[in-house]
Amino acid sequence: MRKYLYLLFFFILFYGITNNTGAQTMDNPFFKEWNTPFQTPPFNEIKLEHYMPAFEAGIKEQKGEIDEIANNKAKPTFANTIEAMEKSGKLLVKVNRVFQNLNSAITNDEMQKIAEQSAAMLAKHNDDIYLNEKLFERVKAVYNERAKLGLKEEQKTVLENYYLDFKNGGANIKAKDKERYRNINNELSQLTIKFADNVRKENNKFQLVVDKKEDLAGLTTDQIQAAAEKAKEKGMEGKWIFTIDKPTLLPFLQFSEKRELREKMYKAYMNRGNNNDELDNKKIYAKIISLRTEKAHLLGYKRYADLVLQRKMAKTPEAAMKFLLDVWKPTMKKAKAEVAEMQKIIDREKGNFKLQPWDWWYYAEKVKKEKYDLNEEMLRPYFQMENVVKGVFAVATKLYGLQFIERKDIQVYHPEVKAYEVKEADGRHLGVFYSDYFPRESKSNGAWCSSFRDQTNIDGNFVTPVVYNVGNFTKPTTDKPALLSVDDVTTMFHEFGHALNALVQKVVYPYSSNVPTDFVELPSQIMEKWALQPEVLRMYAKHYKTGEVIPDELINKISNAKFFNQGFETGEYIAASILDLDWHMLSDTKERDVAKFEKESIKKMNLIPEILPRYMTTNFLHSGSLGYEAGYYSYLWSAVLDADAFQAFQEHGLFDKKTADSFRQNILEVGSRGDLMKFYKQFRGRAPKVDALLKYRGLI
Repeated sequence: MRKYLYLLFFFILFYGITNNTGAQTMDNPFFKEWNTPFQTPPFNEIKLEHYMPAFEAGIKEQKGEIDEIANNKAKPTFANTIEAMEKSGKLLVKVNRVFQNLNSAITNDEMQKIAEQSAAMLAKHNDDIYLNEKLFERVKAVYNERAKLGLKEEQKTVLENYYLDFKNGGANIKAKDKERYRNINNELSQLTIKFADNVRKENNKFQLVVDKKEDLAGLTTDQIQAAAEKAKEKGMEGKWIFTIDKPTLLPFLQFSEKRELREKMYKAYMNRGNNNDELDNKKIYAKIISLRTEKAHLLGYKRYADLVLQRKMAKTPEAAMKFLLDVWKPTMKKAKAEVAEMQKIIDREKGNFKLQPWDWWYYAEKVKKEKYDLNEEMLRPYFQMENVVKGVFAVATKLYGLQFIERKDIQVYHPEVKAYEVKEADGRHLGVFYSDYFPRESKSNGAWCSSFRDQTNIDGNFVTPVVYNVGNFTKPTTDKPALLSVDDVTTMFHEFGHALNALVQKVVYPYSSNVPTDFVELPSQIMEKWALQPEVLRMYAKHYKTGEVIPDELINKISNAKFFNQGFETGEYIAASILDLDWHMLSDTKERDVAKFEKESIKKMNLIPEILPRYMTTNFLHSGSLGYEAGYYSYLWSAVLDADAFQAFQEHGLFDKKTADSFRQNILEVGSRGDLMKFYKQFRGRAPKVDALLKYRGLI
């Protein structure tokens, strides 16, 4: 997953910018060249008080650059208009990248205040650019002449995207509506930040405190020990604390014999943002949807989904919805069979109840043990985190020849973060990669990839990328290293696929890094495919105590269970994707009752009652704040591409050099510098086939 691009601080701004020899300017690292290895951020020097002056200065600097472009008397050309805009705003990008990334990874109340203030400033600044009539006239003039300009493919794409950005940024709306348009963007910038922060706080707020040993029944020794250490941290020594962070939640749901506690944990997770308190997100999300729809209307679109999907591979919300529903039928058939298997176990054990959503993981684990003689705890000892990291790197080395060298001299923003220099096979510097894998209260939950600097090459000035991966994986305990679940392992491979994409990219313009979400998940999801391949497991899966390579017996069990639980996993995902599209296919601005709308959406899709959508509306970060609104379907769309593409490696060899080189050149390096389906066909020799996905997941 990849992330987004007055008075209050007047004195700071005036002093820090107009007096260039002043202490404010000289002490602010954002106003200096970074004399660090590869010009990585000097995290040790950056303080909270540096952000706002840098935001103010960056906005002022880019405003001057944009005014100069807009007022240029020379005939509009690609170079003096489009390329000039691509070169603008360097300071603003510099501070915004650092702030947004750290606000997700090590936030606090002060950073949240800066986020709210800077979001309003950035929304206004963005509107000032896209509502600049002189600037739009120059962009339009270049766009209208595009067929005669002899532009390269990447330049054509960048130009077309800029034209659409201005069109969808309000350049064509009526003068009387422009103030309302600005107000909508400002309000959305605040609401989306609030939505995400509420989810983070809800995640940190809940804790299940256990004070009776009998309530630990079924849990593993490692789970119990970790919970005891958490309780000790919180000043409750002698008790056990369980949180709803995924590394704690999922194992609890898998192994706890206490059904009422599983229900409590599950509902706490699913009801984040829906507890009618100060962190409630229902009204916030309803307002977000209303404002997005109104914004679409001002821009000439019936629905917000129409606005968003025109530049996705799906093109229309109807095409995206049809795609989801085509996969839905075989998915639900598979899910119903999974329910029947679990209900048999419940009945055999005289449970005297029907399977509920909070029972799924517990009984699915029993099915896996019965059918495949496999459970999560048999595998964890072989997935020590440090070894999995080595495995991820080893796959990239075997595929593309890349080298990863840990660098202690590169500053990091938290002691748990590691920094690596990435080199090509011939030793040339390629970029910098940071990893940040453990949960903490200051970090958003989930996993993602972002960058502090993107690769560009304007005027032959090749800028190398600085990329980071974030996860919330199982932490080490006092006597054991971090031992990952299978889900943790595949998530690490997934996010590293995004990082690999960003590291090897070869584009000229910054804009070319903006890849549609329904293509950008291809590099990440195909990387997951290597994680559990027998040949790859033997490279990194080693017992944390003995160093023994994972035995063939376990590898065979993993292979035999490859279709296990696919009805559930695909079903909960599609349900969330449909819910997201349903919200953004609304054509009126009425603020809906969130609970009622959600219930109607779930009923309409005929989701079986034993499964709920992966995310509920009030904690659906992709839809509410992360830039995947009307686009959560993208993971499945990309899954067709990655399943089909991985077949090429299966046909020619997992590490076949010719196939890997072609994938790198046609997929990983291209960014969005042209027709992405054309590049895919150049790699595969044909269009992708949806059957590859259905077969890979055992749905046909």
